[in-house]
Amino acid sequence: MASIFTKIINGEIPCYKIAEDENYFAFLDINPNAKGHTLCIPKQEINKIFDMEEEHYLGLMKFSRKVAKAVEKVVPCKRVGVAVVGLEVPHVHVHLIPLHDMDDMRFQRKTSLTKEEFESLAKQISENI
Repeated sequence: MASIFTKIINGEIPCYKIAEDENYFAFLDINPNAKGHTLCIPKQEINKIFDMEEEHYLGLMKFSRKVAKAVEKVVPCKRVGVAVVGLEVPHVHVHLIPLHDMDDMRFQRKTSLTKEEFESLAKQISENI
């Protein structure tokens, strides 16, 4: 059965897409820790990040770096934090979280955005890649 992220990639579930290439996909987290919280995923459904082939892993990190630089241009923050947890969805995903303080990395702390705010943010970040 396809993961929720595979369904997003395939367009079966809507998302606020940031970027895409032949191997990777980035979109805003709909339950963000902070404004601009973005997920970068491989299009290939892989459960654990360290099970990825080295070349594919390095490609995901390169893609994530490009997206993080765009997030940082659009969302005022001290830096963009990176986390790979992977317990909630069995599909590798890199969290890019704009940080103001350490609490922004806590996954119990969430922020809310309207549909319009999500759409505007996704467009702005995408335009800065």
